[in-house]
Amino acid sequence: MTPARKLRALVVDDERLARQRLEDLLARTDGWELAGIADDGDSAVRAIQDLKPDLVFLDVQMPGKTGIEVVRKVGVGQMPATIFVTAYDQYALKAFDVAALDYLVKPFDDERFTEALRRAERTLELRQAGRLTAQLQALLSGSGAANPPSYLERIAVEMRGQVRVVPAADIDYISASGPYAELHVGDKTFVIRERMQTLEERLDPAVFMRIHRSAIVRLDRIDALLREAGGDYGVKLKNGTRLSVSRTRVEPLEEWMGLARQSSKNA
Repeated sequence: MTPARKLRALVVDDERLARQRLEDLLARTDGWELAGIADDGDSAVRAIQDLKPDLVFLDVQMPGKTGIEVVRKVGVGQMPATIFVTAYDQYALKAFDVAALDYLVKPFDDERFTEALRRAERTLELRQAGRLTAQLQALLSGSGAANPPSYLERIAVEMRGQVRVVPAADIDYISASGPYAELHVGDKTFVIRERMQTLEERLDPAVFMRIHRSAIVRLDRIDALLREAGGDYGVKLKNGTRLSVSRTRVEPLEEWMGLARQSSKNA
């Protein structure tokens, strides 16, 4: 990757040797430079707000504030791309709950660092592409007014050392698997390291609906709404797949299918 400007990374860790290792790895990586360092949670919050880095390597356990508390203090929406660094793997799932892009478990090798950094680069490229698309839409409309958000049209998937692009239009449904999401396309399944909440926000809500905390479905793939014994609900897709529907999602789904409106007319 050879960007017009170098990407800037902030290193946050209370251990000097851990900071030094990340600094050395960044120094050997083309296209990146060190934006600054912080050695506790409070200074991390100030550095993020003042330096506005593209990426933060954020230690989980630190004096003052934990890495997760730093994210909550800055605000998930205001955080740069974030890679958590931890010596404790059990923190991994909690890290993803607060929108971590990736996490490194100490001690990590050079290859794992490079993998995390490449993931950050792809994420930053997508964010930049989204901003440029919005600017182009404003230009073409002849107005600087706010435009509808741009939604994902394709998702990059890494498999066996290769990157494959999966069009959103080909996805039947998405299911959660821990910190991963599984894209189901026909008889194929592609695994990506992404949170369901992020995917829900980035996919067109007129096309995709989150019907369960662990399932997002393409609406035109739904064949039938199922009323199960005990008051539970589900959907059957056109390919025969059955998925559970959360009780809170039944009404929006019925409205999309026209069932709620029909019920109100009959009342």
